[in-house]
Amino acid sequence: MSDYSYNVEEDSFDVLVVEKSHQLPVLVDISAEWCGPCRVLAPLLHKMVTAYHGQFYLGMVDADENMRIAGRHKARGFPTVVAYSHGVEIDRFHSAQTEGFLRNFIEGVVQRHQAAKSN
Repeated sequence: MSDYSYNVEEDSFDVLVVEKSHQLPVLVDISAEWCGPCRVLAPLLHKMVTAYHGQFYLGMVDADENMRIAGRHKARGFPTVVAYSHGVEIDRFHSAQTEGFLRNFIEGVVQRHQAAKSN
């Protein structure tokens, strides 16, 4: 893990996701150990955190241990990645995705966060 990626649990969600999203966007990866697509996506997300050093946070949620977070976000399948900016959800996607998709998604989230900051 890096300074920009960390585990999130129910009792730390508001601080580690909602509050931190006022500084930088936070991508919340809601996944499960038994989930095949989750095992594909997680290394790509960690690669993106390194590549975009300092432009977003990555919060990882174990859905089996934090069912309320999964329920609050209406995660119907895993992985579900939810983007937070300035305290609110601004985008999401489901399932494993390509590196190109992730780059476009992250760039869009970062741009929207910066645009909202300057308003």
